[in-house]
Amino acid sequence: MDIGLEYRYENEVLIPTLLVQIELESKTKLLLQRRPSCAQGATHFQTPHLGTRSYRIEGMIPTIPVRSPLTLCTNNSSIRPTTTAMCTPTHRVPHVLTVAGSDSGAGAGIQADLKACAALGVYCSTVVTAVTAQNTVGVQGIHPVPETFVAAQLRSVLSDMQVDVVKTGMIPSIGMVKILCQSLQEFPVRALVVDPVMVSTSGDVLADSSIVSVLRKDLLPVADIVTPNLKEASILLGGVPLETVAHLRSAAKLIHDLGPRYVLVKGGDLPAPFDAVDIFFDGQEYHELLGPRVETRNTHGTGCTLASSIAAGLAKGLSMFEAVQVAKRFVESALHYSKNISIGRGVQGPFDHLLKLKQNTNSFSLRRGFDKSDLLLYAITDSRMNKKWGRSMVEAVKASIKGGATIIQLREKEVETGEFVELALACKEICHSKGVPLIINDRVDVALASNADGVHVGQSDMQARTVRALLGPDKIIGVSCKTEEQALQAWNDGADYIGCGGVFPTSTKENNRTIGLDGLKAVCLTSKLPVVAIGGISADNVPSVMEIGAANLRGIAVVSALFDHDCIFSETMKMYSAVTHCRSRTK
Repeated sequence: MDIGLEYRYENEVLIPTLLVQIELESKTKLLLQRRPSCAQGATHFQTPHLGTRSYRIEGMIPTIPVRSPLTLCTNNSSIRPTTTAMCTPTHRVPHVLTVAGSDSGAGAGIQADLKACAALGVYCSTVVTAVTAQNTVGVQGIHPVPETFVAAQLRSVLSDMQVDVVKTGMIPSIGMVKILCQSLQEFPVRALVVDPVMVSTSGDVLADSSIVSVLRKDLLPVADIVTPNLKEASILLGGVPLETVAHLRSAAKLIHDLGPRYVLVKGGDLPAPFDAVDIFFDGQEYHELLGPRVETRNTHGTGCTLASSIAAGLAKGLSMFEAVQVAKRFVESALHYSKNISIGRGVQGPFDHLLKLKQNTNSFSLRRGFDKSDLLLYAITDSRMNKKWGRSMVEAVKASIKGGATIIQLREKEVETGEFVELALACKEICHSKGVPLIINDRVDVALASNADGVHVGQSDMQARTVRALLGPDKIIGVSCKTEEQALQAWNDGADYIGCGGVFPTSTKENNRTIGLDGLKAVCLTSKLPVVAIGGISADNVPSVMEIGAANLRGIAVVSALFDHDCIFSETMKMYSAVTHCRSRTK
């Protein structure tokens, strides 16, 4: 018998899976357990066939330490009653293979791919198609690698290293395109991301014009997504001018007709006063992906980075649309944090993919980026209730976190700005010591001054896209919504989640129109963002809210149910128990 552990990614979480291989007879029942206890962590399963088979078991594995002895018991007398093996985990790391050119200046090409994948927690192997001499001024020379050696590199990696996703960049010859297509037929992978690199950021031609026809004929039909910029999309379509968002939509449709499953036409070079617009097309629906323009000279390698980041997301198990969203946010973040660095004398400087990663490693906070699970129990403070019960805001925040609140929104309507900032700093220290995000209600200035984790705005407040431009790509932005149209607008504006309600009547807001459970469900089914329900929610009506049948309803937001009581801790525990029980039943 062989027993081992394999790890796979699902929604950016490592899921351990137990692998059992043993020769068994039909209908043999197995009981797998940790020694010495037969009751703890036991898993039963029925073997479907005769002979040697591999079986996969999930769920109990986190309790098994490295090299733990495991016992396999059977109900079949013809097999020994127990068989014991040592369980040695093997960590299955998501793996991207980049097939691209080398950039001596390390801003683009395989160097950008390696850095992007490293920053996103994905292993990246390489097949070098060309060696270039380039810097921040431009490309001074290109030396294609012999095609036979490109084939050798592909075989070496694909035959051995369990590649999840292949990402292509610069492919300088027709023969290399054909070799790649043949290799992918022999060694299939989960996804192929094609970045049709033909022109560098500085305008230098990187591929022969004769390659376009073979890209269209051989590579695009097997691609899962193609990510051309304006110049590349124009070249793929025979030189048609692309000057408006309508042109981008048309180009996405025409490129999709060539065979790829998805197309992302990057519109960052379009003249526009505010946002950069990319068009994502899935064959049926167009999505306009808006992002703030970052004023910086350090844009060399943005296309390579975006494509490799999409590949990294796919390797980690994200859907295509999720992978594109995460990749765009990563590039925006890297540009934002690199806009003032200075490398080279030219106008096309590289950006630092790992700058934010280095900032995180230097931080002692337990906070770690926005996660949908943060919305499970969303506590919104109320200073009037604190005054009523004779406690401070800091005491209220401490008690709610201790009771199980997963995110805190600091709402203050009656204090001066300076006092609000001091209060936010004090609450942030408490929240971050427990790994809980702190959101500021309405006040972007206070969020900036306190470096809080994000801001929640209403329909009459500053638009989410303006908030995003002010706060940068890494902060959490929530928007209050009552309608399906508002939910879609929040997504277009770059929000991270929406607060939907009021679901039931509440005393905390006057003249607040309620939408009921039907209205909540309608918004949830339309929204492309995670939703948290708000308004009149108590421990008694949590089941009716959480069990409406909407997968993206991630939690509840409460005010008086927590803070209008003598003991916030016990009320929060009660609410946390109710919402977690409902979540477990609806999964």
